[in-house]
Amino acid sequence: MAAVDDLCVRIRDTHDRISDRCSQMSDREKKSKWSVRVMLVLLHVIFVGLIFALKPDLLWRNNGMPWYTMMYLALLLATISQYFFTSYSEPGYVIDAMRAGNEMHATFVNTCTISKQSSSRGANLGQPESPNSSSSQWFKIVSDLHPPSSSSREWTCGYCNVYQPPRSKHCHECDKCVLQFDHHCVWLGTCIGLKNHCRFWWYLLFQTSLAAWTIILYIHILRQHIPMAWWKNFLMTLALCILILIFIFLLLLCLFHSYLAMTNQTTYELARRRRVPYLRGLPEKVQPFSQGICKNLSTFCFSRKKSYLLEPIPSVEELQNRAVSHTWLDCIMCKCFLGFSNCCT
Repeated sequence: MAAVDDLCVRIRDTHDRISDRCSQMSDREKKSKWSVRVMLVLLHVIFVGLIFALKPDLLWRNNGMPWYTMMYLALLLATISQYFFTSYSEPGYVIDAMRAGNEMHATFVNTCTISKQSSSRGANLGQPESPNSSSSQWFKIVSDLHPPSSSSREWTCGYCNVYQPPRSKHCHECDKCVLQFDHHCVWLGTCIGLKNHCRFWWYLLFQTSLAAWTIILYIHILRQHIPMAWWKNFLMTLALCILILIFIFLLLLCLFHSYLAMTNQTTYELARRRRVPYLRGLPEKVQPFSQGICKNLSTFCFSRKKSYLLEPIPSVEELQNRAVSHTWLDCIMCKCFLGFSNCCT
């Protein structure tokens, strides 16, 4: 009995140590997130503050109207607000979609077979479910989205032990499965997924516009040839060079995510195309989830905020049709933009 008691005490001590380490790691993660956010705000204050610190009357005197400065400061405030708005937004977790589906708080839409399966799925979701049948209900929803030949082991997360819809991935930083996983943004401290990808795009747009406007103001100040100390000119020139590099990076990133939105892709799918099971073996020009530019943008901007949009994997026949090249006449007739993305040049 004494040996058993000693073993129990050791197990409790080990459990307490592990829990303490986990709490310490979570505290470190929170501190690191806050340090990154504070650093980003300080960078905005430094780059913008140099304009007013080195020449406080320049904007007011040269432009003649205070609205110019007010618009610039409004863009600065909007950029920082959008940053925090995106940083504290959830990307859409699989576990939340699972709970919402079982509690009838979400609308699951099959974009390819909506006319065939909407009535049956509505009936299934509308039936009263017992607490023990919640997992079976979610399993049926997810299995309908995957090909019939696939096995449940292929779309079961080894970490969360939940059934993953197509385009989902487990994030090791968040320790959760994310719907339509794009990437984990270190600067924001959160994942970019189904629910906040549009917000992330707006943040990139605001940040790129602010960087471009700040570069214009820096160049305007340097071209005035106003007498100032050498160290002021050095600081302005150094800040301008850094801003130009940041602007190029932000512009490319904004254009890249605009392309992803128009083609209904994610960064993970594009970068790991050969490793993703449902994309393996497909031609590079075929985007299996694309429904045309207009439909993709509409879904990207509006359809993901109020509901969990779970997209099924297209059938082999659909993918073969999308792999067929189209002529310029088809492009003029909008056939390519209604569901196909492989247009000949």
